[in-house]
Parts: sequence; C-alpha cells; structure tokens
Amino acid sequence: MKATSPTVMPADVDAGTRGSAMSVWMELFKARLSGLVVLTTLAGFYVGYQGAMDWGLLLHSVCGTTLLAFGAAALNQLIEHEHDALMSRTENRPLPAKRLTPSTVLWVGVAVSVIGFAQLYIRVNPLTALLGALTSVSYLLVYTPLKRVTSLNTAIGAIPGALPPLMGWTAARGRLSVEGWGLFAILFFWQLPHFMAIAWMYREEYRKAGFAMLAVEDEGGHRTAGQALSHTLGLLPVSLTPFAFGLAGKAYFVTALLLGLAFLYYAFRFYREVNRANARRLFFASIIYLPLLLVMMVIDKTKL
Repeated sequence: MKATSPTVMPADVDAGTRGSAMSVWMELFKARLSGLVVLTTLAGFYVGYQGAMDWGLLLHSVCGTTLLAFGAAALNQLIEHEHDALMSRTENRPLPAKRLTPSTVLWVGVAVSVIGFAQLYIRVNPLTALLGALTSVSYLLVYTPLKRVTSLNTAIGAIPGALPPLMGWTAARGRLSVEGWGLFAILFFWQLPHFMAIAWMYREEYRKAGFAMLAVEDEGGHRTAGQALSHTLGLLPVSLTPFAFGLAGKAYFVTALLLGLAFLYYAFRFYREVNRANARRLFFASIIYLPLLLVMMVIDKTKL
C-alpha cells in the first residue's frame, strides 16, 4: 500500500481552534491523556533516580514514552473511528469528522510508535522499551476490542494505563522492584474511580455506540459507584507506599493521606447518591488528586 502524506482536510474543519492543524494532531494524539503519561513517567523517573540527575536520560525516557502514547492514541482512534462517530463526545475527533484519512492515521501511528520504541531501546534500556511495547500492545489489542465485549475492560485497561510510572522507574533504575510496582499500583487504583465517573456521565452515549461498560449494564448505578468507592478506598493505603518504601518523606505522607481522604469523600458521595452531578464531582476530584500527589512525591523525595 502506498503511503500517503499526513493530510488535514480544511474543507471539513469547523471554524475556530478545532480547525487548526495543531489542534487536529493534538486531538489525534489525545494530548491531555498523553500529558498524564508525561507527568507519571517524570514522577517515576525522578523518584527512582539515584545520585546526580542525568537530564539527558530523563529526556529520552519521557520523549520515548510520550511517542508511544501518541502512537497508541492514534491507532486506537483508527480502530474505533466508526464507534466514535456515534457519540457526541467523540464525533469531532479527526477521523469521524474526516479531518484526517485512515491511511494517514495508520502510517503516523505506526511511525511514531516505532520511533518511540527505538528511542527507549537505544537511548534508555531494553526493559523500559519492552514495557512500552507491552503497554501499546495490551492497550490496542486487548483493552480496545474488549470495550465491546465485557465490562471488565475498564479494569483490564487500567493495566497499560498504570505502566508509565513503572517505565519511568525502570528507566532510572534499570530493573523492576517493589517500589516501582508501588507506583504502578497508585495509577492502577486511581484509574477505576476516574473512569467509572466518566462512564456514568456518558453512559447513554456508550450504550448507543455499543460499548460494554459497567455503567451501561448497571441501571441503578450502585455497582458502578461501588467499584469507584472500593478502588478509592484501596488507593488510600497504596498511595502511602512511597513513604513506606523510603522514597518520600513525612510531608508526602500527610499530603497523600489528606488527598486520599478528600478523594474518598467524593467517591462515597457518588456511592450514596448516584447521579451525574456527583459523578462529575468525583471526576474533577480525580484530576485534581493525581497531579498534586505526584508533585508532592517529587518535592518531598528522599535523597538516596
């Protein structure tokens, strides 16, 4: 198949910022989600690195992981573009809106993924590159198709979603260890209340698009809210592991405890009264919680 050059279709672009070429690519690469990848990879690397900081290694680690995230986001949208067209929250993505062609997305997604993997393999270490490949493959070939098969997709999808901080850790240390898995666990547990809140807010759209989300099957919402609450409760002790492992100090411990209790409050509120407003509050609590937790982890890193 002959490669086509990346082409934005101006005739199909709405006026305003959505129509700019940069915004099209950022939407294809899911810039906000990729920003989370950058933040968690940075935290994993910085907390795990021993001695004087190797800024070059940090840059290669973050860039390689981000490129893999970009590639996975693009290929995910290629796989799901027909379903995205059925939901108002995704119908204006580049492929459903015909602002990019499928062949362009395919070539760009594959190219960016290969470059990211090569950067990690050559400039970081093979273990981190392997984890990156595992993240992309499990996201695209396991989680993505399961979204139309079983509501367990959310828990399964949380696995590749939790790997970036572990990749940052292995980039810094060159090996897997219990401390790195602690960072993985924080991201894993955080994702469930975050995604359950989103799924409840957009459950009718997921239903229309044929996605097998728990919020679609769970008419009353109590199982959905129960999952959010139980994983927020599990997150509380898990978030304290950096202190327990000696990676962060007392300021981190206090901050993690207070943030966890606040997050738990909003999860309990959603569980007590399942509605869109409480789901939205829980969603915003989740996106405030994680950056603050990671920033404090970095600020209060224990010198090793």
